[in-house]
Amino acid sequence: MANRNEEPTSAYAETRSVSVKLDGRASIEHQLDIHVLDLADAPEHAEISLGDVLQGLKYVMDYRIKGGKQPHLDGKLMEKLLDGLLANMAHQTGNLLKQYPTPEADLAFVLFGEFLQEVEEFRTAVGKKSATDLRHYLKFHRRCQPSSSEEERAAAAGVLSLLMAYCPHHDWKELVKEDEHDDVLKLMKEYKDVFSGIGSMPAATVVLPPQALYFDKNAERLAEMYGSNMQTGLASSRIGELAMHYGPNKLPSPPRESALAMFWAQLSDFMVLILIAAAVAQFATKDWEAGVVLMVVVVMNITIGFTQEYKANKALEALLSLSVPQATVIRDGQTQVIDSVGLVPGDIVVLEEGDAVPADLRLCEVAQLEIVEVILTGEALGIPKNTRTIRKRTRRLPLGDCKGNAFMTTVVARGRGKGIVVRTGNHTEIGKISSAITAAPKKQTGLQKKLARLGMWLVAASIFLCVLIIVIGVAYKRDTVETVKVGVSLAVSVIPEGLVAVVTITMALGVVRMSRHNAIVRKLPSVETLGSVDVICSDKTGTLTEGKMGTAELWTSDNSLFSFTHSTNMDPNVGNAQLLSTISLDEALAQAAQPQPAADRSTATDIGKSLEAVPKHLFAANMAFALCNNSNLTYVDEDKAWKSTGDPTEVAMTVAAYKVGFGREWFLNDIGMKKIGEYAFDSERKLMSVIFQQASNVSGTKKGFSPETTFIFAKGAPEGVLANSTHYLPPTPASEQGKNTFRFLEDVEPMPMTDQFVEVVSQQAQQMASGGLRVLALAMRRVSPGDAQSIIGAQVHTAAEQQLCFIGLIGLIDPPKEGVKESVATCKLAGVKVIMITGDHIATATAIAKQLGILDPNLPSMSRAMKGVEVDMLSQEHLAALNPFPVVFARVSPDNKLKIVTALQSRNFSVAMTGDGVNDAPAIKQADVGVAMGIGGTEITKQAADIVLADDNFSTIVEAVREGRGVFDNIQKFVIYLLSCNSAEIYLFLITSLCNLPAPFTTIQILWANIIADVPTSLSLGVEPHETDIMTRTPRPQGEGVLTMSTSLYVLAQGIVMAVLTFGAYLLGYYRHVGGDYLQEQRSVTFVTLTTMQLTYAFYSRSIRNSVFRTGIVGNRWLVAAWIGSMACMIMGVYVPGLNDWLNFVPIGGVGWAVVCVCVVVQFVLVETLKAANRRWGRGGYRRKNNRYNDLHSEMEVRL
Repeated sequence: MANRNEEPTSAYAETRSVSVKLDGRASIEHQLDIHVLDLADAPEHAEISLGDVLQGLKYVMDYRIKGGKQPHLDGKLMEKLLDGLLANMAHQTGNLLKQYPTPEADLAFVLFGEFLQEVEEFRTAVGKKSATDLRHYLKFHRRCQPSSSEEERAAAAGVLSLLMAYCPHHDWKELVKEDEHDDVLKLMKEYKDVFSGIGSMPAATVVLPPQALYFDKNAERLAEMYGSNMQTGLASSRIGELAMHYGPNKLPSPPRESALAMFWAQLSDFMVLILIAAAVAQFATKDWEAGVVLMVVVVMNITIGFTQEYKANKALEALLSLSVPQATVIRDGQTQVIDSVGLVPGDIVVLEEGDAVPADLRLCEVAQLEIVEVILTGEALGIPKNTRTIRKRTRRLPLGDCKGNAFMTTVVARGRGKGIVVRTGNHTEIGKISSAITAAPKKQTGLQKKLARLGMWLVAASIFLCVLIIVIGVAYKRDTVETVKVGVSLAVSVIPEGLVAVVTITMALGVVRMSRHNAIVRKLPSVETLGSVDVICSDKTGTLTEGKMGTAELWTSDNSLFSFTHSTNMDPNVGNAQLLSTISLDEALAQAAQPQPAADRSTATDIGKSLEAVPKHLFAANMAFALCNNSNLTYVDEDKAWKSTGDPTEVAMTVAAYKVGFGREWFLNDIGMKKIGEYAFDSERKLMSVIFQQASNVSGTKKGFSPETTFIFAKGAPEGVLANSTHYLPPTPASEQGKNTFRFLEDVEPMPMTDQFVEVVSQQAQQMASGGLRVLALAMRRVSPGDAQSIIGAQVHTAAEQQLCFIGLIGLIDPPKEGVKESVATCKLAGVKVIMITGDHIATATAIAKQLGILDPNLPSMSRAMKGVEVDMLSQEHLAALNPFPVVFARVSPDNKLKIVTALQSRNFSVAMTGDGVNDAPAIKQADVGVAMGIGGTEITKQAADIVLADDNFSTIVEAVREGRGVFDNIQKFVIYLLSCNSAEIYLFLITSLCNLPAPFTTIQILWANIIADVPTSLSLGVEPHETDIMTRTPRPQGEGVLTMSTSLYVLAQGIVMAVLTFGAYLLGYYRHVGGDYLQEQRSVTFVTLTTMQLTYAFYSRSIRNSVFRTGIVGNRWLVAAWIGSMACMIMGVYVPGLNDWLNFVPIGGVGWAVVCVCVVVQFVLVETLKAANRRWGRGGYRRKNNRYNDLHSEMEVRL
């Protein structure tokens, strides 16, 4: 009995223990998730203390995780936590020369080590990071200096030992800056117990290397990681294991839709079915002509829809031809050709000229190798490749910069090479894009949904009215056949059979107009969709900006500040340097601890382009950035334009040199200087230096330095140049002002570097960077000819880049395009949010955004900027819930772009997305309107897009939005006009039926009215010019139909007005106030009255809100012609013998026309009254009334 009682108790205790353990993990993950969100929000919200957030994480670690309490946590959460900690442990304080980790950075560093030791999923996330990323964020070199605290050194030892244990594929030397290895070796000796204890720690799980580009790894190290060999390749025994882990090397097959399926989809469209039903009804009433016309419209609609669908699938079909069938590999020491689907990471692939690259490779051998990457980058020229490692802070390097990698489906243009497979199948660059494109669901456009909804209502209304008319007629014992014919005719008239034709024609005309504004429409329905766009997500470079660098400012060491006019115009004769008013260097040094005053830009003075006019410091800087430069600027006679070659940054400085007046050729040819040495720019040291020597003075002039005068010029990151500078170029003394510039630079005694000067430089660099400028420093050093030869012979950059004399700072920027600021303002007025998404630095992006009016710190809804790493830390739901939503996203990846678009769409926003590279294709396809660049865009991106910009200009998008709004307006005007007119006929028949009066029209008269009053005027409304206030309205809600509550009431009111007035005319004839054969006369007057009012109403329909006195009469010439033609047909039908007999009309006299005129005048008064009421009380119809609009556009109220 006792045993039986113990068993349940034991089982219960075990179950409860598991439950508590699971609940504890969920609770911990919930707390960590909150802290991760706070890590992302802290930079933007002053009320969130970063220190408090990190202390909260420390509490969770110490009391709920540490000591093996929770060794496993959610992997995705750990990845976000890792990104948050890395982003916050890099914070530093101090100046450009002396920097120290902040207390918050130290705490984040400690937390990194503790999570690394305690949580397995955190270790996995760390293992996926590149050594370059870890080196940049961990900054061991800042924590193992002699000046570092004991706590910092101990933490550095602990974290480094853990990384060596759990991330064996990262050598510790890769995690520390090369010139700091000695300090780390000292640290290892100091904490040898920590490092010797590695073996006692839990053994790291053997994990195969993740698929990545590994541009920061050398080939030997990569081969070792994969268990491969540079000479013999992989062993066959390992292929099965690797293939099972990494999967096959093939692209996902896109879903293929047959032509028959596409045809059936068009045929089964609801509006097409309505048209077919209307045609059948017309044939049933023996109106063969109308039935044939309707069937023609059906065929036209199906043909256009099928063609558009076929073109839309071209992007998917293009992916089918991207796979590479075979590859040449080295396995077991033998070169063999295999199917590329069998490639695995670690395989050694041999590339020859003409080969297609079978997978993403890290190159290990090259011989004049050039690869065409047009499919990925749009660049049709071969890209020279090398094997050098690239030390960058991110593994998401732009494809064009990955010179040590080759990508799947690209083609070898020349040379040969060998590479290690690092990514296969879906993990390749083209595989990711292929997956994103094929996974994107097919969506109906907004217009298709709205027309389908409208069609359903109209069909229901037509059936109801048809039955009602027939029931009433039968109840009054009228002729059943005639009643049925009248009912069917009225039911058909309710359906706007010309709707599809008008929509197609209206959008087609919109396409033509948009093409005149350089917007090429690939998918017809996207024309209207643009009109409902809430948000435009735009790339910065080349769309919002000119897409080329220009020199904006130059600060020199005498505290002078210069600006440049027409900085991006490559014509040397256009633009010049200007001197801005600043305080003296002595004053700046005296107040170095305080913020430096801004320069007075209102007093800028032009500087002449002569040696006598150019200040000596400007000339020295000019000489540095002109000669420490490998770009060229030449005039091409064929194109009659200046063309540049070289790095865009160096091109900008070359152009600036011409603006000052002294280009590179001037120094080489006129002065006689020659380059005798160079140390190329390196991303690790962030410097470039050159050695120039004066060969001889130019014959017959006084230009130039003394013979064999030698200078070293350097340019690079400010901190790098300052660290290698011991002096700076002092201000020109008054006694030296008139001295020859060359003699001054030869004889000047540089001033020793001081802390005050470093502080002034640091402030100036920060001020320039905050303005969105890319800041580089310039320096020089005079050496003897003998020293120059020694420096060249040493073949190490440190020999040249030391004891430099600091000259100044140069700031470059890609300036905004002309007209974009005005277009952004137009978007604001139209209630369209503009969001900048760029791969550029956040400081540059926010500065440009402020200039363009996209970001405004004074408006809460337009004040937030976010980095891509912060987007990675947030889930899609959390990103969508951000309030205010960021208006600038910087340093983003293609995945970030897709995530941003999807987040906005989850809040029911209609999003337009721009892009150029193939990496942008998934986001463009996901957006409601995808916009590709015509000049810089790749072919796949253009195929995935709805609209292509021929000029790559943001202003073109705004014009396209204007056109889209106009297209929808015209469709809505057509529908309102047609339904108002047709409903008037229905109301008139209902009134006469209920009053048991004879039908006001015969069947033939109903059809005649539809032919002359509906088709011509309604079609002319489809080409109505846009209303002047179209871009001062807020966007339509995404779910709003063609008819809203207010427009439906408007249709109802207009139909009743025309029906009641016509019924009045009908009654006059009925009581023989008009005379003659009362029924025919009665029907003739009634027909003329209603038709005249319908035709006149077309002019009132040019605007739902604005008075006809504002819209005018003759603005739409097509409408005027249609009105005249329709009136002529109506008059002929009444007065032309034979025709009036066929239509059962009789001529009407003056009294009848008087009745018509009175009805038209009364209609005019009532219509204008309704419009006035709509303007007075219907203003909200143009505003959003839901929270999601107010959240994003709360600062964009439009005063209409």
